[in-house]
Amino acid sequence: MSRVSAATAEQAKGPGTSAPQAPPGPGRFLARAAAGAAGLTVIASLLGLVRDQAIARLFGASHASDAFLIAWTVPEMAATLLIEDGMALLLVPAFSHALARRAAGSAADGQSDDPVRALVADTFPRLFASLAGAGALLVLGAPWVVRILAPGLSDPGLAVECTRLTAVTVLTFGVTGYFSAALRAHGRFLAPAGVYIAYNIGIIGMTLALHSVWGVRAAAAGVAVGSVLMILTQLPTFARLLRRRVPRADGPRPAREGLSPLLGATVLAPVVLFVVGRQSQVFVERFLASSLSDGAISHLNYAQKVAQLPMVLSMMICTVTFPVVARAMAAGDQDGARRRVERDLALAGTVVLLGTSMVLGYAHQIVEVLFQRGAFDAQDTAATAGVMRIYALGLLGHTLVGTLCRPFFSAGKPTWYPVCAMGAGLLVTTGAGLALAGPFGVNGIAAANAVGISTAALLLLLGLGSRAVAIRVRAVAVSLGRPAAAAAVAGAAGWAAAPAIGHPALSLAAGCVLVPAAFLLTGLALRAPEVVHLLALTRQRFLHGR
Repeated sequence: MSRVSAATAEQAKGPGTSAPQAPPGPGRFLARAAAGAAGLTVIASLLGLVRDQAIARLFGASHASDAFLIAWTVPEMAATLLIEDGMALLLVPAFSHALARRAAGSAADGQSDDPVRALVADTFPRLFASLAGAGALLVLGAPWVVRILAPGLSDPGLAVECTRLTAVTVLTFGVTGYFSAALRAHGRFLAPAGVYIAYNIGIIGMTLALHSVWGVRAAAAGVAVGSVLMILTQLPTFARLLRRRVPRADGPRPAREGLSPLLGATVLAPVVLFVVGRQSQVFVERFLASSLSDGAISHLNYAQKVAQLPMVLSMMICTVTFPVVARAMAAGDQDGARRRVERDLALAGTVVLLGTSMVLGYAHQIVEVLFQRGAFDAQDTAATAGVMRIYALGLLGHTLVGTLCRPFFSAGKPTWYPVCAMGAGLLVTTGAGLALAGPFGVNGIAAANAVGISTAALLLLLGLGSRAVAIRVRAVAVSLGRPAAAAAVAGAAGWAAAPAIGHPALSLAAGCVLVPAAFLLTGLALRAPEVVHLLALTRQRFLHGR
C-alpha cells in the first residue's frame, strides 16, 4: 500500500492535477485520500475473501453454490452499474459541475439556490422511485432471469429463490452509489471506500448464523442485509454535506439551473450501455458454464474474485483522481487532464502487473491456502488455480478499461465510442467462448474473457486521443510495456520456484518476497519509469523519515 500512496503523491505534484477549482495542496490531499481509501479497500477485500471462504467451506463447488452465484449476478451487475462505474461516471462530473458553480458564486443561503442541493432535489427522488420499481419487477421476473442467465441449470428453483432475495440490491446499491458519487466529488473518499466492509460483514454474519436453517439462501439474505448497511455507512456524511451552509456570494445571482445537463438522456444512455456491456462479460461466462459440470460456475467465480484483487487496488488510484480529471476537463485544462490520465494509466498498470505476476507464479498456493477446506477439495483447487492463471492475462485489460472510460465520460457531451469498443470486446468474448468452452471447458471461457477485455482496452486507448483527452498513445504503450515485461519475468520466476517448498503457506510467503523483488529488479534493468519512481520515493521516505 505504501507504493500506491507514495506514487500517487508524486503524481499529484505534477501540473496535471491543479485545476482552478482544486483545493489547496492537491498533492498531499490526493496522497492521503489514496492511502486511506486503499487501506479500507484492502480490509474490504480481505473480508471478501473471508466471505468466499465461508461459502466455499459450507457449500463447496456444487449445485447450491452455483445457484447462489447465479443470483449473485444481480448484485454484481448492480454494483458495476450503480456504484463502481455507471453512477460514478454520471454523477461525479455532475456534482463537480455543481461544486464549480457554487465556488464561482452562484450559491447562496437556502436550499433552493445551492447548486448541489438543487441537483440532489432534482435527481435523487426520481432515481429512488425508478430503482424501487426495477427491483420489484426483478422479484416478479426472477424465474425468467434465471432461465436467461443459466439455461443449462437442471433445477433452477433454488437459484430463483436466491435471486429474489438479492433483488433488493437494485435499490440499495443505487442509493449507495449516489451517496458515493456525491461524497467523492466533495473530496470525501473514506466513507465510500468503507461500504464494502459493511456489505461483507452482513453477508458473512447471515451466512454463518443461518446456513444450517436456510442453506445457501442465508448467503443471499446476507447480500440484502449487507446492502442496507452500505447505505447506513455513508448516510451521516452525506447528510452533513447537505446541511452545510454555503456563504452568500456578492453581486447578482444567476438563475437556478434545472437538472444538470450532464445527466440528460443523451449522456445517460451511452454510460448505461457501456457498463452493461462490460458486466456482460460475466453473463457470457455463466451462460456458457451452466452447460458444463456442476461446480464450473463456482470455479470461475472463485478464480475471478481472487485474480481481480490487484485490479481493485490499482483502480483505487483512478477513483481518487477521477474528480480531479473531471474538474480539469470542466475548466478546459486539457493539458492537465492529459497528464493526469497518462500518469494514472502508467501507475495503475504497474500496480496491476505486479499483482498479475504474483497470480501467475503462485495461483495454486493462493487457492489452496484460501479455499481448500471443508467441501472445497484438492480437485477444486487445481481447477480454480488453472482458471485464475488464465484470468490474470486479462487483468491489465480490465484495469485499462476502468481507467480509460473515465475521461471519455467526463467531457460533458454524449459519446458512443466506449460503447462500441466494449461491444466489440464482448463480441470477441462471446465468439471465443463458444469456440473454446467445448474443447477446453472453464479454461477456454477464462481465455475468452481475457482476449475480449484486452480488445476493448486497446480500442479505448486508440480512440481516447481524438475524442476526449489527447494522450500520447506511444508514450503510454512504452510506460506499460516495460512493467509488462517485468511481470512476465517475475511470474516465470515464481512459477519455477513455487514447487520448491512443499508447504503451501510457506511457499506463498516466500513468493511474496521473490516475485516483487524480481519485478522491481527487472523493472530497474528495463528502466521502467514507474518502477524507478516508486523506488526513489521509497528510498526518500526512509532516508528523510517522511
